[in-house]
Amino acid sequence: FFSIFPVRLVAMNSPPPRDHAAEKVTSSYLYNEWAIGTIGDSLPVKDVEELQQVFEERAMEDSTKKYSSKLFDVQDCIPLVREATQTLVSDNFTQCFESVWPQPWNWNIYLFPVWILGVLFRYGILFPLRLLCLLVGTFFVLFGFLIVSNFVRNEESKMKKQRDLIKFWSQVFVASWSGVIQYHGVRPRRGPNQIHVANHTSMIDVIVLQQQFPYAIVGQQHKGGVGFIQNYILKCMGCLWFERSDIKDRQSVGIKIKEHIQNPDHNPLLIFPEGTCVNNRYCVMFKKGAFDLGAKIYPIAIKYNKDFCNPFWNSRKESFWRHLFNLMTSWAVVCDVYYLEPQEIEEGESAVQFANRVKEMIAAKAGLTCVPWDGYLKHLRPSSKFVEHRQKLIAQSMLRRVQELPQQGELAGDDNISEINDLIPKVDEESKVSKRKQQDKQEEK
Repeated sequence: FFSIFPVRLVAMNSPPPRDHAAEKVTSSYLYNEWAIGTIGDSLPVKDVEELQQVFEERAMEDSTKKYSSKLFDVQDCIPLVREATQTLVSDNFTQCFESVWPQPWNWNIYLFPVWILGVLFRYGILFPLRLLCLLVGTFFVLFGFLIVSNFVRNEESKMKKQRDLIKFWSQVFVASWSGVIQYHGVRPRRGPNQIHVANHTSMIDVIVLQQQFPYAIVGQQHKGGVGFIQNYILKCMGCLWFERSDIKDRQSVGIKIKEHIQNPDHNPLLIFPEGTCVNNRYCVMFKKGAFDLGAKIYPIAIKYNKDFCNPFWNSRKESFWRHLFNLMTSWAVVCDVYYLEPQEIEEGESAVQFANRVKEMIAAKAGLTCVPWDGYLKHLRPSSKFVEHRQKLIAQSMLRRVQELPQQGELAGDDNISEINDLIPKVDEESKVSKRKQQDKQEEK
């Protein structure tokens, strides 16, 4: 969404003064203040959809001032060029979701044959062996679940055996990648009123953590094969799934989280506060929901070695099974997991500030770059109202210039002027049509 916006974020260590009136706040200042949780009552923005609306209004005000010159000249192109250049140079949002592939090393005639042998070895030998390992292990796990679910009557014993099967299945997955996972720090213990949070790179984060400690996961409900695993295999762990697009569903999950963490017999709760997969080079905004419950937070930092594989799952470009195939045909998945000191909210600290403090701890330990962006913004697109406003401003600037040409004795035909005069009503009509379509879609929903 923000990849086409000319946003220049101010430094997080030196935020601008916070006593400006709302009408004087620029669009870039607005987003930065929202990201670090210092927007006052004068700007009551609650979620990212409302932020988009307020942001576009501020951006349209800025654009109106930039294109208010009376003549269309070379200088009228400068704002467009400046905004485009600034967007390309200062864009650290889309970089959070770009895959980082290992650097090619077959750069000369001597190394190229060795690289060919490596490809044949990975796809012709390693992959079949890994696939066989995964299929055999999955068969034993599913068979074990069938036996345990139907023949073990004691609920406590049944849950324990199912957790052991999931732990074994996670180890099978790691073995199918030739995974080398190192765990650092003190492994957390089961207890009441605790929430574990970690940075999120791929769905394999769950597997990496589950093979050592059983977690109940809070996450997005998927469909297909992944949805089957969520609904039938991980159900015994007490996981909480929700639809991100359903506000009521998200609110109900918040109530279930409070109930879950109060019971010491439940599995510890694992949440990925970023809410989306990031490429393990950046750390985006942590949602404040997990930090606003009064629970003790156990941070977990996950760092992958990208010299052997690309661990980032870009769900918009590839399915999870394609991502799993890429991992199984790579050399290995090398990962370090750091269990950090538990944290509690400090006196006078807001939930947003607490979330930012924990995020900075995880990013510093994993060597990630902190950015204030909300990861959910990658699912948004600029509204038609915003795009048409920019088009209308440029058209009006051109119209004013052409209307001045006859007075200056320059070549300008009446036909050309009439064509440009027709441009503004056309833009307005297209705007009305698009608004009607949006209203129809909202009524259907």
